[in-house]
Amino acid sequence: MFQSEKMKGSRYSSQEWALLSLVLVLSFLIGALSFRQYSKKKALKADDILKDVKKDFLEEGPLDGSWIELTKVPWKKFAHKTDVYYGGISRYEENKLVQYEFIADAYTGSIIDIYRV
Repeated sequence: MFQSEKMKGSRYSSQEWALLSLVLVLSFLIGALSFRQYSKKKALKADDILKDVKKDFLEEGPLDGSWIELTKVPWKKFAHKTDVYYGGISRYEENKLVQYEFIADAYTGSIIDIYRV
């Protein structure tokens, strides 16, 4: 009778459960730290940033052309340091070709500066 009750209990010893718990906790910590490190400085694609800028400009009218540099450039203004992409948009306004240049943050995609040339 005692043997049948032992068979109904856990097949694993407490040491094996402790080892399994330790492995699970360590796996979670390693995964969380590696995800944090990987996603920390991941730059967006320059083409995706250009698509977003073009979409915003298209709300005001048709475009004639656009460009963006595919290499990131270090940029600093006051205490803010980041990498940026430089790009440009051209379109007709009142029958004149007007060009705009922009500076976009490489990591967030936000427009830092835009100016008419």
